[in-house]
Amino acid sequence: MMSKETLFALSLFPYLGFLWFISRSPQMPRLALYGFYGTLVFVFVTIPAGIYAVLHYGKSLANVDWLHGGAEVFLTLTNILIVLGFRQAVKELKNSE
Repeated sequence: MMSKETLFALSLFPYLGFLWFISRSPQMPRLALYGFYGTLVFVFVTIPAGIYAVLHYGKSLANVDWLHGGAEVFLTLTNILIVLGFRQAVKELKNSE
């Protein structure tokens, strides 16, 4: 059976492919694209935060509230960018009709 760490690492490759394709699409809303890239930054920020949680507190990231909360706030902001980007694109499409 594959470890969760290995599965996590392997899951980055499809996501990088997704980012590569959507960044080349002229229909992709720029604000949403920034949100999707922000999600990648979130992943790379949570890795050292998780290591810090284990080394400093002896707990997983999910059990260190201030670190986990900070990470989740950043993820929430990226999700908001994605939603606002698509909302803007839908409004522009409706206005052009």
